[in-house]
Amino acid sequence: MIEKIHAKRAKIGIVGLGYVGLPLVLRFSEMGFAVLGFDIAEDKIAMMNGGRSPIEHISHERLGAAVVAGFEATADFSRAGEVDVLILCVPTPLNKYREPDLSFVINTVDSLLPHIRAGQLISLESTTYPGTTVEELAPRIESRGFTIGKDYCLVYSPEREDPGNPDFTTHTIPKVCGGHTPACLEAGLALYGSVIDSVVPVSSTQVAELTKLLENIHRAVNIGLVNEMKIVADRMGINIREVIDAAATKPFGFVPYYPGPGLGGHCIPIDPFYLTWKAREYGVSTRFIELAGEVNGAMPGYVVDKIKGALNDRRKAVRGSKILVLGIAYKPNVDDMRESPSVLIMEMLRDLGAEISYSDPHVPVFPPMREHHFDLSSVELSPDVLAQFDCVLLATDHARFDYDAIAAHASLIVDSRGRFDINLEKVVSA
Repeated sequence: MIEKIHAKRAKIGIVGLGYVGLPLVLRFSEMGFAVLGFDIAEDKIAMMNGGRSPIEHISHERLGAAVVAGFEATADFSRAGEVDVLILCVPTPLNKYREPDLSFVINTVDSLLPHIRAGQLISLESTTYPGTTVEELAPRIESRGFTIGKDYCLVYSPEREDPGNPDFTTHTIPKVCGGHTPACLEAGLALYGSVIDSVVPVSSTQVAELTKLLENIHRAVNIGLVNEMKIVADRMGINIREVIDAAATKPFGFVPYYPGPGLGGHCIPIDPFYLTWKAREYGVSTRFIELAGEVNGAMPGYVVDKIKGALNDRRKAVRGSKILVLGIAYKPNVDDMRESPSVLIMEMLRDLGAEISYSDPHVPVFPPMREHHFDLSSVELSPDVLAQFDCVLLATDHARFDYDAIAAHASLIVDSRGRFDINLEKVVSA
């Protein structure tokens, strides 16, 4: 295995061709490896095989170059035996009870299982609770009669993608890797070391799994803190962003986090619940983490209350008001809608009787989502369009918005991102 990797004769299989899997496809291809991609979305597969990227920040040219180099996408999981490495990049969401849903991981492994062979390596990259690799993947592989560490390798290496961040790319972000056995770890380090600038070995898959959760829980807790500080500062008539910027001048002991309308993306709103669920197995209550989750989860409601108050001050009700939401992706300058707080805010306002529209240069049509449904397309902004709305909510501060024009022509702005001058009478900070 290691010899084949070093010689770039190992064929790489990437399972799940989304925001994590597709960048890995491109990196392995650009480093000279043959790559086979697996996904269940036939339309996405056809698109990629035609050299067209389904993700905005990944160019068609870059994907086209991978196709020319031999990359192929398929929905045929029976081809798993063709590859030497299987890297699993599938979703790990929560169920309706806010508990871990490993169905995508388990169903994927079960689909691959009849077709795997001795001499392969499986790496799980999906974020999950400590013990998943040992408790769910290892027994399934062993059921095929393979001895892990001898004739099959199993590792866990959590993804660290930040879609749309120009300062970090797949190969420049250090990669944590833990193996089921020392031999597995050695193979995993060879695999990722061939395409990633820095690989960080840890002593077990459980350590690697908990590392990923700590990274994201650290952010969730600090965002929860600053969101709560925002509410306090607002009541006191203090601009919290001015406070944060002033505190950030301290050269030690302080890291600035900024408030917003809630948490979005596939990691931060979800990952803390994976740990709190698993911790209960050990009789541990993660009160601090859960409290941060409560604060962050309440932020969309806080923004809606600010909209209600702002309209009420202008002798208008939410019911019947025309409200324009600016930005429905979960963070600036990407088309990623996963767990976007903007969508929750839109639903709350719709339930209160508001007429909802949105504008997002990265999301031209509201996409199909498992739990959220809007038959809407992005509104093109103009002075006349902005003037039509009773309230404009800045939910995601994309760089492509013309903030001066919005400030000039909107009659009321509720700003959850701190982009407008709060001294303007028409601007309400949220």
